[in-house]
Amino acid sequence: MRWEDGRKSENIEDRRGRRMTPGLTGGGIFILLLALVAMYFGVDPSFILQIDNQLGGDQTASVDYAPTPEENQLAEFVAVVLADTEDTWQSQFQLMGRTYVEPKLVLFSGAVSSACGFAQAAMGPFYCPGDRKVYIDLNFYQDLKNKLGAPGDFAQAYVIAHEVGHHIQNLVGILDTVHGARQQLSETEYNRLLVRLELQADCLAGVWAHHADRARGVVEPGDIDEALNAAAQIGDDRLQQQNQGYVRPDSFTHGTSEQRARWFKEGFVRGEFDSCDTFAARNL
Repeated sequence: MRWEDGRKSENIEDRRGRRMTPGLTGGGIFILLLALVAMYFGVDPSFILQIDNQLGGDQTASVDYAPTPEENQLAEFVAVVLADTEDTWQSQFQLMGRTYVEPKLVLFSGAVSSACGFAQAAMGPFYCPGDRKVYIDLNFYQDLKNKLGAPGDFAQAYVIAHEVGHHIQNLVGILDTVHGARQQLSETEYNRLLVRLELQADCLAGVWAHHADRARGVVEPGDIDEALNAAAQIGDDRLQQQNQGYVRPDSFTHGTSEQRARWFKEGFVRGEFDSCDTFAARNL
């Protein structure tokens, strides 16, 4: 991937070197119970909540952190890829008569606190609609290469573009619609909806690759194969077979390896937002 001369996004929030540990609140549930008990005994519950605010739901500690030259280069790569998604989606939203609001991307080490709660690096990269931020521990890229069998810089770029795809879904209201349907659906039905959501994000990553290559020539020979391989390596069927020795299609939440690769390719070939309507597709 040709990225070295690209501009770097200013929407990077570097929290590496901060260590997060869950505090007393356990996500706020424990403090809420204490507040209810306080109300029962006639004590002002705001006193309990004030204590929680003073202690903090999650504890943050700064530690000595000296990133290696390789980590710094990877952080620069992430900043360039994020900037490239900004350029792509600014122009695409303009064509759709919309305004693109750029997301922030948070680099963290080990664990992080977001508007969606406390998260461990083992969860992998994620997007939080509550604060419109993408979160990634750069060590994930080692796992992507060594554990998941998806090496290459374009595979790394695909991961970012996929999470930005969720940001696109948030901006246009798709995330709210899907999450709002949770109470009306069974777990199996909701999982099927999540599969369509994730496959759409894969397709939107392909749309980014299409326009980034046409506008800025970032794609080198072999890059698309790297992205397709990465999409395939993190299919539900492959991961379930690898981790538990069998496959349960009714528990899929991201799509099969074949589906993920195919929808990324669909976005890359057609380069249109409307080509990513996985919710209307009869066959995924």
